[in-house]
Amino acid sequence: MRNITLELSDGTAFHGKSFGYDAPVAGEVVFNTAMMGYPESLTDPSYAGQLLTMTFPLVGNYGVPPFTIEANRIPSFMESDKIYASALIVSDYSEEYSHWNAVESLSSWLKREKVTGVTGIDTRELTKVLREHGVMMGKIIFDDEPNNIPHADYEGVNFVDKVSTKEIIKYNEGVGKKVVLVDCGVKANIIRELVERKVEVIRVPWNYDYTSMDFDGLFLANGPGDPDMCNDAVEIIRKQMSMSKKPICGICMGNQLLSKAAGAKIYKLKYGHRGHNQPVRMVGTNKCFVTSQNHGYAVDAATLGKDWEELFVNMNDGSNEGIRHKENPWFSSQFHPEASSGPVDTEFMFDKFVETLR
Repeated sequence: MRNITLELSDGTAFHGKSFGYDAPVAGEVVFNTAMMGYPESLTDPSYAGQLLTMTFPLVGNYGVPPFTIEANRIPSFMESDKIYASALIVSDYSEEYSHWNAVESLSSWLKREKVTGVTGIDTRELTKVLREHGVMMGKIIFDDEPNNIPHADYEGVNFVDKVSTKEIIKYNEGVGKKVVLVDCGVKANIIRELVERKVEVIRVPWNYDYTSMDFDGLFLANGPGDPDMCNDAVEIIRKQMSMSKKPICGICMGNQLLSKAAGAKIYKLKYGHRGHNQPVRMVGTNKCFVTSQNHGYAVDAATLGKDWEELFVNMNDGSNEGIRHKENPWFSSQFHPEASSGPVDTEFMFDKFVETLR
């Protein structure tokens, strides 16, 4: 294990050891409060361009499952086809692992996919710094290569374009109602939830004009980075809403894009919501749900058009967690109802969407 230094943009430095691929890297440093689910988090395209810090101290103890594809062409145990996070930062990496489904260690997986891993960092202190200052850029530098300093741009980069599919992909072809899925960096479990509900899923690139296609409903997926970089997608959503009242559902980035199409503004959260324990309340009720989340931006609900209203709010900071149209079947959630990993309290969002197709 080589000695490395994590240097934040404010000059704060943390020292640790490398346990992944030996290459310096830079990106936006974020933290996730989940106690488990590192295979799913690492393969979530929403972490593209980010150095992912796990606040739970022990990571790697259950190894890594095999990368297998199901008959429906969806990954069995991962959220995409590869690791999208630029690096993984942990307090205590477990070299020994034990799990019925593990086929390799976390270290060997990171090395094979050429992703930097850091252990021995005081992730509690790092999280305190990020909570106080807000997320910031960081660099992982190998101490024996002090002049090999990485550089990365995050602001102003369209990460959605980097991770979105470049071609149209169909699932459950010929089965049930047709749903166009706008891939902004979609998690595999979103596709699985739709497929299991007996609908045909037509997965299209983030900026594809689907308005002339034959479909019954529109689904806007999650994705990485700044939603303000995705104006092409917003304009197509507006075009669709002006042409038809077909059902629309959005998740995470999808919530932000739908909100922008509804006239709302987006702002960046101080340190984002990333974890499995974010409490949200359904507006107008006392119903609260524990949700899985991964986003750094939020919708300014006060700027929504007059025909729209909030559907969910975050119980910790009052930020928006979803919107709905007052008349048409258009709604969204900022959280991930498909979980994976995380709580399954809000899977009813998929049921609600599919019901509107009929």
